Amino acid sequence: MIPIYIGYDPREARVLDVARWSAYRRTSTPLQIQPLVLKELEAQGIMKRPMVVRDGKLWCPISEAPMATEFAISRFAVPFMRQGGWAMFCDCDVLFLKDPAKLLDLVDPSYAIMAVKHQQRESEAVKMDGQTQTFYRRKNWSSVVLWNLDHPSNKRLTNEMLNTWPGRDLHAFKWLEDHEIGELPLAWNYLVGASASELDPADVSLAHYTLGGPWFAGWSGATQWDELWSREESILRAFEEQAVQIPP
Repeated sequence: MIPIYIGYDPREARVLDVARWSAYRRTSTPLQIQPLVLKELEAQGIMKRPMVVRDGKLWCPISEAPMATEFAISRFAVPFMRQGGWAMFCDCDVLFLKDPAKLLDLVDPSYAIMAVKHQQRESEAVKMDGQTQTFYRRKNWSSVVLWNLDHPSNKRLTNEMLNTWPGRDLHAFKWLEDHEIGELPLAWNYLVGASASELDPADVSLAHYTLGGPWFAGWSGATQWDELWSREESILRAFEEQAVQIPP
C-alpha cells in the first residue's frame, strides 16, 4: 500500500485524528500513516525555514505571505523522507470516503506527481477560520498528491529549494514541467463548497474541507458534508470511549 503522510497542525489535531480514522475504517489493506509534524522535521534537519507569528497568524518571511497551517510548506518534505516508491500526501482536513487502496489503480510511473488539477474560483476570498485565500498557480493541487519518488525529475527538488523558495513556487511544483504532472480524478480531492463541479458524496473518494468544517467554533455550515464529518467523528469517539485499540 502507498504510505500516507498527513499534514499536522496542533490547532487541528482532532481533525487529523478523524482523517486518519476515516482511512483506517475503509481500507482493505494495512496502512502506513504518518503525520508530518513540523517540529520533528526541524529536529531532523529537513525543515529549516523561518516562521513567525504576525497579527496572531502564521507568517512566512521568505514568501512574504501568511500560512494557514504549519504544514503549508512541510508537505514538500515527503521526497526527503523516503528513498523510492510511491507516497501520498494529504491535508488533515479530509475524509476518506472510499478505500485508500484504490489509489493503486491510478498510479502511472511516467509522472513525477499526480494530483487533481483544480481551477480556483475567484469568489473564494476567505477560507478556514477566517483565513484569507492566497491565489497562485496550481492552487490546491498540493493538498492531495501522489509522489513518484523514483521519478528522476523529483531529484531536482533539493533541500535548499525546500527551505528557500517562496511557497507559491513550491505549491506550483515549479521544479516540474507540465507533462510531468499526471491528473487524478476530482473524486480524490473534492473541495467541499469550492470545486467547480459538484459531486454527490456517494461519488467522492476523498472529501477535502478546504473552507473549514464543524470543528470550528461558531461554524455556520449545516450541509450533508458537515453531517458526514460529524458522524465520522462521533463513530471515532465511540470507539475511543470503549478503549478500542486504534492504529497510531
